[in-house]
Amino acid sequence: MIRSIPSPNFSVWEIGPLTIHMYALCIITGIAVAIWLGNRRFISYGANTHSVVSEVAIYCVPAGIIGGRIYHVITSPDAYFGSNGNPVDALKIWNGGLGIWGAISLGAYVAWIRYKQLAKKNQLPPFGIFLDALAPGILLAQAIGRFGNWFNIELFGRPLDASWALEVPQSFRPSGFREFETFHPTFLYESIWCFILALLLLWVGTRAKPGQIFSLYILGYCIGRFFIESLRIDDAHLLAGLRINEWVSIAVGGLALNFYLRLSKPSGRL
Repeated sequence: MIRSIPSPNFSVWEIGPLTIHMYALCIITGIAVAIWLGNRRFISYGANTHSVVSEVAIYCVPAGIIGGRIYHVITSPDAYFGSNGNPVDALKIWNGGLGIWGAISLGAYVAWIRYKQLAKKNQLPPFGIFLDALAPGILLAQAIGRFGNWFNIELFGRPLDASWALEVPQSFRPSGFREFETFHPTFLYESIWCFILALLLLWVGTRAKPGQIFSLYILGYCIGRFFIESLRIDDAHLLAGLRINEWVSIAVGGLALNFYLRLSKPSGRL
């Protein structure tokens, strides 16, 4: 019987002169899955071209990574600009630290710009359909990417004594929790939640108005992230007793629900 989930004893894979960071490998694998599934779904929506998703991804993926890093650095400034921080570390993405809200925001904005450019040359469906096609794949990318946090031994939650608890070496335990050995595997909770949401959106299929699938993705993720965030014990700024990311989940989730309801109206369109 498994007593607990062990933490990996490596985060870097070296093959000769090549160094592969497992965090980066998880992110890249997730992106590849998202592009593959997004392309298949986009075609199923009636798109007459096979290259739009990959052409948009060339621009929006780097933008998403940059946006995610900027959001992380802004919301965790002490780790880089505090008394014990090093500003140069803000550039070391392979060590972990990508905020999903920044990634989605900047990535979606750049995707919209590129999609509009391609729409001038090709007859493409509304941008809302494009987002709907991508939504399940993005969730699968997040589910896969969260295992990068496992390799980096980060983003675990409060102490937990259970068979699914995560073993954390003492050197990785936050101050005040050094005497505890096992913790909530919040990376796994979020991965499972994203996978379930992806299956739900795949089940919904095309039975929704353009933009509603993407709105459900944002809303569903916000609900799960709010509760998972409440388990985490890594340093974070608090506002009225809640972590910043909990407040962001409430705000973004509310906006997603509003968009979903607006799109439900006969004249609603994204």
